[in-house]
Amino acid sequence: MRKFLIFSIISLALCLFNSCGEYQRVLKSNDVTVKYEYAKKWYDEGKYTQAASVLSEMVSTFKGTERAEEVLFMLGMCNYKNKDYQTAGTYLHTYYTRFPKGKYTEDAHYYTGMGYYLDSPDVQLDQSGTMKAIEELSAFLEYYPSSSRVAEVRNVIFELQDKLALKELQNAQLYYNLGTYGGNNYQSAVLVCQNALKKFHYTIYKEQFEMLILKSRFKEAELSVVEKQADRYRAVVDEYYTFINAYPESDFRSEADNIFKIASKHIKE
Repeated sequence: MRKFLIFSIISLALCLFNSCGEYQRVLKSNDVTVKYEYAKKWYDEGKYTQAASVLSEMVSTFKGTERAEEVLFMLGMCNYKNKDYQTAGTYLHTYYTRFPKGKYTEDAHYYTGMGYYLDSPDVQLDQSGTMKAIEELSAFLEYYPSSSRVAEVRNVIFELQDKLALKELQNAQLYYNLGTYGGNNYQSAVLVCQNALKKFHYTIYKEQFEMLILKSRFKEAELSVVEKQADRYRAVVDEYYTFINAYPESDFRSEADNIFKIASKHIKE
C-alpha cells in the first residue's frame, strides 16, 4: 500500500512536471501553428489560463488572417470562463465590432452582456456596471430578436432593472428617514419614487414605491403649517385610493387604512 502511494505521488509529480514543461516549450516556440494548435487544445480541455496566455500573443500575429476571428473570440471566452468578465467584455466587444457578421458574433454579444451581468456589483455600490450590462443585453435583443436566448436575456434585463429600482427605493427610504433634517426630505422621497416608477414600469418594488409615496405625503401634511394642511391631507386621501385600488390585498393595507382615517379627520375639520 505504501509503495503504491509513493508511486502515485511520483507519477503525479512527473505528470505535472511534464505538463509545465510542455507549457513552457509552447510559450517559447516560434512556430505560430504549434502555438495555435496548443491554444485550441487547452481551450477545449478547459485550461483557460494556459490558453489565454498563448492566445493573447497571437491576436496581433493572426490579425487579417482567417484565424483572426477564432483567436480573438477564444481569448475573450478564456477570460469569461476564468470569471474575468471585464477583460472578457473588452475582447468580445472588440470581436463583434471588428467582425459584425462573424461566425461568433451573436455569441460575442451575448457573453459580453452576460459577463457584465455576472459582474454586476452589490446594490449598495455604484451601479454603472449594472447599467453597462443592461445596455449590452438590450443591444443583443435589438440585433437578434429571433434568437433562442431572447427570453433568458429579457429576464436578466428585468432582474438588473430591479436592482437599479431597489437602489432608488433605498435612496427614497433614506430621504424619508431624514424627515425634515436640513429641509423637506419627504418631498425628495416622493420625487425619487415617482421618477423610479416612470423609469421602471414593471419593477417588483412598485408597491413599495407607492406605499412610500403615501407615507411621505402623510408626513408632509402632518408637519405642514395649518394653512396648507387641508390641501395636503386631501392629496394623502387621493394617494390612498390610488394605492388600495392597485393593491387591495397589500401587506401594507392596515398601515394605509390608518393613514386614511387620520387624513380624513383633518379634512372634515
